[in-house]
Amino acid sequence: MSFTSLGLSSYLAKALTAQNYTKPYPIQEAAIPAILKGKDILGIAQTGSGKTASYVLPTLIKLEGKTATKNRHINVLVLVPTRELAIQVEEVFRVFGSALPFTFKSFAVFGGVSINPQMIGLQNVNVLVATPGRLLELAESNALHLSSVSTLILDEADKMLNLGFKAEMDRIFALLPKKRQNLLFSATLSPDVKNVERVLLNDPLVINIAPKEENLDLINQVGYFVNEEKKGPLLRYLIKKGDMQQVLVFTSSTARADAVADKLHHNGIPARAIHSKKSQGNRKASLEQFKASKLRVLVATDLLSRGIDIEFLPYVINYELPRSPKDFVHRIGRTGRAENPGQAVTLITPDDKHHFKVIQKKMKKAVTMIDSENLEDFK
Repeated sequence: MSFTSLGLSSYLAKALTAQNYTKPYPIQEAAIPAILKGKDILGIAQTGSGKTASYVLPTLIKLEGKTATKNRHINVLVLVPTRELAIQVEEVFRVFGSALPFTFKSFAVFGGVSINPQMIGLQNVNVLVATPGRLLELAESNALHLSSVSTLILDEADKMLNLGFKAEMDRIFALLPKKRQNLLFSATLSPDVKNVERVLLNDPLVINIAPKEENLDLINQVGYFVNEEKKGPLLRYLIKKGDMQQVLVFTSSTARADAVADKLHHNGIPARAIHSKKSQGNRKASLEQFKASKLRVLVATDLLSRGIDIEFLPYVINYELPRSPKDFVHRIGRTGRAENPGQAVTLITPDDKHHFKVIQKKMKKAVTMIDSENLEDFK
């Protein structure tokens, strides 16, 4: 199935090709035609399943002819729980919005930064991606108006609708017009989501995409006990000693990803970091070089790991553990694909030991452990 067969325009199809989208994900196949028809949606699918594009693409098409609203009157409101997700979602709107044959502007607002630049930036915005608290601050300051919102989107609705956001969400709903399209997307179908479905959604299409199980049988896993201060030298040792080419390294933060990539590069191992604070152009260039085997090491955070899909990736290294066992399985699942074996290496500090035992128990696989102190030529 092609994107154009879902009802998307040729200009968006070209933009999808430019962004290396080859075919729709299941959530996109189900959601895009329904959204174009004006249906309310409750979409349940795991992170990395293509949820964002499933609402961004049809929303952009539906904006054609609706862009002449009054200044500071928003057409589409996307509510998200965190600053990081706000930046990420707005960037997807901006990337595909640049292909539109009409004037379009998306913008993200969130707390923790000065409100004044955001007030200025709200001029002529069609799609606003916002965290609830900052949205209410801006609305109360008359910096924006929600009476023209035709589409409300809740991303990570399971988090948006818990008790921590309830008071803010109730105030926002009161500011919105009653007649609108509502699109809710969530990783899980929690009681909070079920309850709000009854209140917000009108005869919704419920799309529930079962999570894809990772096949770990083709992945050779090994772990190394190492003190924190020796993790960097051990990483470089393993890459050089094993003559590893095309290595995907995972860290837990953008700052650590930059630091690890810089240290590798300074020690003669070509490496670049890819994360949410890099520009879209920078990330795309790094990923293309890595996929083409022109870059030896790509250092990534979990936030962007979902978009790294390489059929024959030989090595994954966990420089730091993720918080979730599911994220660990997803990380190492980047290798060992298409009947090709892969290797997953994990560096374990004394503080990591208990958490790594939990991860092994959850994935029902024991990992062979090696003490880095016993490596003959590693100092």
